[in-house]
Amino acid sequence: MARSIVWNKRPIRFLVQALKWISTDSVLQAERVEQEVLTAINSIPVNPELHPPDKFKRNNAGNFRAFEIVSFRIAYKITESQIRILRIRHVKQEPRHY
Repeated sequence: MARSIVWNKRPIRFLVQALKWISTDSVLQAERVEQEVLTAINSIPVNPELHPPDKFKRNNAGNFRAFEIVSFRIAYKITESQIRILRIRHVKQEPRHY
């Protein structure tokens, strides 16, 4: 069964703001970052367990996963029917346990 990708509101807002900030220096760079992030996220349903369990998730049974790409850390949750994008943060931001 193919899982659908569902975004929480906060990661969408963060990604949009980050891309706006990057585009102030280079629109092409912002487009490249956007493409790489979205391609990585859209490939998750093919193999959801590819990325390691999220080390910042307390009591993680293995269904919370995270990976880094182009200086962003993307955290997601695997359910029976969805891949839920929970958080996108710049890797230099203070990590948050949740």
